[in-house]
Amino acid sequence: MAQTLSSKESSLFRHLVQNYESKQYKKGLRAAEQILRKVPNHGDTQAMKALILNAQGQGEEAFALAKIALKNAMKSHVCWHVYGLLYRSVKNYEEAIKAYRFALRLDPESVQIQRDLALLQVHMRDYQGFLQSRRAMLTARPGLRQNWTAMAIAHHLAGELAAAENVLNTYEETLKSPPPKSDIEHAEAVLYKNTIIAESGDVQRALEHLDAVSKCSNDRSAIMEMRARYLLQLGRKEEAEKAYRALLARNDEYRAYYDGLENALGLSRTDEASREKLHNLYKSYAEKSERVDAARRIPLDFLHQEDFREAADTYLRRKLQRGVHSTFTNVKALYRDAAKLKIISELVDGYSTESLPNGSAGKQTNGNSSKHWDLALAYFLAQHYDHPLVRDSAKATEWIEKAIELGGLDYTYTMTKARIWKHQGNTAKAAEIMEVARSMDAADRYINTKCAKYQLRNDEHEAAIQTMGKFTRKEAVGGSLGDLIDMQCGWFIAEDGESYLRQRNYGLALKRFKTIYDIFEAWQEDQFDFHSFSLRKGQIRAYIDMLRWEDHLRDHPFFTRAALPAIQIYVLLNDKPHFAEESQMNGTAGDSAQASERKRAQKKAKKEQQKSEAEKAANKKPNTGADAETKKEDPDPQGVRLAQTKEPLEEALKWLAPLLELSPKNIAAQTAGFEVFIRRNKHLLALKCLLATHSLDPDSAALHVQTVRFRQALDNLSEPLPENVSQVIKSTFEEKLLPPSTSLSDFNSSFLSKHKNSASHVQATLRVCHMLDASRKQQNEQDLQATLDLPLIQIHEATEALLLLDEWESAPSVRKAYLDAAKRKWPEATAFQRAS
Repeated sequence: MAQTLSSKESSLFRHLVQNYESKQYKKGLRAAEQILRKVPNHGDTQAMKALILNAQGQGEEAFALAKIALKNAMKSHVCWHVYGLLYRSVKNYEEAIKAYRFALRLDPESVQIQRDLALLQVHMRDYQGFLQSRRAMLTARPGLRQNWTAMAIAHHLAGELAAAENVLNTYEETLKSPPPKSDIEHAEAVLYKNTIIAESGDVQRALEHLDAVSKCSNDRSAIMEMRARYLLQLGRKEEAEKAYRALLARNDEYRAYYDGLENALGLSRTDEASREKLHNLYKSYAEKSERVDAARRIPLDFLHQEDFREAADTYLRRKLQRGVHSTFTNVKALYRDAAKLKIISELVDGYSTESLPNGSAGKQTNGNSSKHWDLALAYFLAQHYDHPLVRDSAKATEWIEKAIELGGLDYTYTMTKARIWKHQGNTAKAAEIMEVARSMDAADRYINTKCAKYQLRNDEHEAAIQTMGKFTRKEAVGGSLGDLIDMQCGWFIAEDGESYLRQRNYGLALKRFKTIYDIFEAWQEDQFDFHSFSLRKGQIRAYIDMLRWEDHLRDHPFFTRAALPAIQIYVLLNDKPHFAEESQMNGTAGDSAQASERKRAQKKAKKEQQKSEAEKAANKKPNTGADAETKKEDPDPQGVRLAQTKEPLEEALKWLAPLLELSPKNIAAQTAGFEVFIRRNKHLLALKCLLATHSLDPDSAALHVQTVRFRQALDNLSEPLPENVSQVIKSTFEEKLLPPSTSLSDFNSSFLSKHKNSASHVQATLRVCHMLDASRKQQNEQDLQATLDLPLIQIHEATEALLLLDEWESAPSVRKAYLDAAKRKWPEATAFQRAS
């Protein structure tokens, strides 16, 4: 036990705790020092002082002091509780849970320790432990509704649905009178119980319960949606139809309600007879209001031929006459159907001959002034001709110029002009025009961020930071970039990292991608606030949804966007470790410069870095915020340490593991997994990635190359594989992907014959050709340049070929010949100008 304090010191200790809780750290430290002067070895005071030091960023000192406190008061629940809090702050949750449990043994009645333990258990998804903790908390305080609800949640999360429902029923039976309708916590708990019943599979009972409690809740939309869904699941089509029609009466723009109504009516979009009924159904809803859009747009998804032409004509004319800017955005999903694309093209081309593009009001179109029609039509046609499946940059430019002429000071049209230039590959021109669009409305945040994005696509980092700085806090630590990181502005950080990767500055690229990783870690940690908040506010259904969302957090597109290039960099650094230092020299890694030049540049970069660190150390002042709280400084602002890691494949695995777990259908993730595992000699894991890619896309270009590499890896093993591993490989790889009797050259030729019109696939076969016979490099280089003549080749595929030439260490004359040919095909593309 801790030493006993006098009344004066006891009062000071209470103030110390209050100061910590209110974040008045300076006052708290003064109180702690005052107590320790009288009682130098008081463990509880030392523990509280350690908590304050940790909050001020002095983690090492805090842990050292906490250990001293435990020596002085080994049986103090306060010391063990603080020890657990310190471990939680460094995300060592296993040790934190151990410390909490030890503290709880010393003080079983402590509500705070029990609560902290329960929060950490649900955060770690230790549902059985969470269940035990919540049972103890309910036993200790059965009069608190939160404890009953939390117990039900614990059973629910542990998969014990009947027990969860029973807990909620037991509490309701203790109520002497029904709670009023204004009791939001009760209403939410009732609906939560209904979702538990539905999840158990007893939909009929869920419907009966919902009908019984519907008057107790103010959430009418949720009740109506749940009822309609239950009726549909039970096959009570007529009642479900009425339910969905009632929902559409409340919101006639929500597509999910239309989908439910279609199912209730038993109509199928693939059946000819059903399509006519569906068309009439949507007509009836369109006639109810001139404002409704969904009922007019949805039929375009299932109508065909002349029916589609008529509906599309009506829809497009109506939108264009009203000057709706989003018309193209509304219909561009239809372009995936070649027949519908052809009809839309014919329609809009016909419109262009009906109106006067110069904006004259001399001609009327369906009773509307030609100027409004011409502006909307010109804008639509500009986007239409800029679409990848139509792509006619000359016509797109012609029409956007007309739109700009008619549109006046609206930046929308200038912004689209920049997009057209971007699609031509001229990122410099696109960024320049987007800056013009931004200057047309300097107070608009959207066009400001668009401009910054285009500047980053043109690798203008400083310009992009200045552009974003117009809407960031000037006093933020780290300037505008620091504020963007604090605000978790993921799109900017990702674009910045991709830009540095293009310049082969791997350190700063990894720095930006690591920032994205840290943002997702922060989102994971943010759960802590909601474990208690949601119970306190009674928002149980939203809380369960949040937990399930968090379980799949890293399948978010932004995590994938950062993870794939990060893995690519780590794999490259594993193969060529010298790139880690060369990448700091303004992106010279991998260039064909002379070794002596690279060494001089490297030496100069090191000198500058050492000078900068010396100056920083000499002028270092403590960076503090409110109440002298120390703010952490970035020890690796240029990402040098990240790039110089001794175990790049281990770092790659940190990114790869969540990708493979949560995004197993992402082909890029599977191919990245193969690259990591084959280098770590994990043949079964590499094979698993190959098989996953094959199941997703058997004709994948990356799969073709990796299949050949896997065969070569098996043929060149330094020692035989274990018997069980060999058996698995024979039963999967050799049977499903590449039989041992098939020669690699025949396998490659067969693949080429099937995909000879695809640039990426031809590049894959050429890469395999070089792997099999490096002596035919000259022929491979000629064949690679010939891919520029393929009709469907895209700019990004042509730039990928440059990496292939680097991989083959082709002569400068070969690279120049390829670039010259690419410039002739894409004269505006910035990528080929800079690569010269």
